[in-house]
Amino acid sequence: MTATKRLTDRKREAIIQAAIAEFRANGFEITSMDKIAATAGVSKRTVYNHFPSKEELFAEILNQLWARISAEQTVVYRADQPLREQLQPMLLAKLQIMADDNFLGLARVAIAATIHSPERAQDMVARMGEREEGLTVWIRAAQADGRLKAVEADFAAQQVQGLLKSFGFWPQISMGQPPLDAATQKVVAESALEMFLARYQL
Repeated sequence: MTATKRLTDRKREAIIQAAIAEFRANGFEITSMDKIAATAGVSKRTVYNHFPSKEELFAEILNQLWARISAEQTVVYRADQPLREQLQPMLLAKLQIMADDNFLGLARVAIAATIHSPERAQDMVARMGEREEGLTVWIRAAQADGRLKAVEADFAAQQVQGLLKSFGFWPQISMGQPPLDAATQKVVAESALEMFLARYQL
């Protein structure tokens, strides 16, 4: 990698980190590209060279967040292992991410931004929909192996994630409750796992 490329990458990362800080502190609507440039220590022109609009910059932050979530929870289906042993670490990983302050801060920004702009919400959902979620892929593989009932994999994945979010995400986002501690995460994951397997395991 050339020195110029490294500098460009560092500036891009500085812009993203500055944008995260500004969006978290002030929300999407109030944050300006000027303020992001100042916080990042780069010119406004440099910001626009990397991101043509504030929407594009915000979308990149969400894409990175989504990629991180996907990477941290990906479990490849194994035909030779019990379903419980494969699912449990996946569900725990989701709850651990939900307990991360940076994740919760960005989620609040994203939700507030989409409430004010349904078009932006649709765009973000479309972007995120382009990547198939790891749990959905896992469920589909387990179904193909004859170990889970035939049901829409997306539906089953959303169902089990809804169980996690009702304890580990929505109370924190909407009511300011503290993130779940490790012991509670384990209890919530185990309960969701039992309900999922009771409903879908063959």
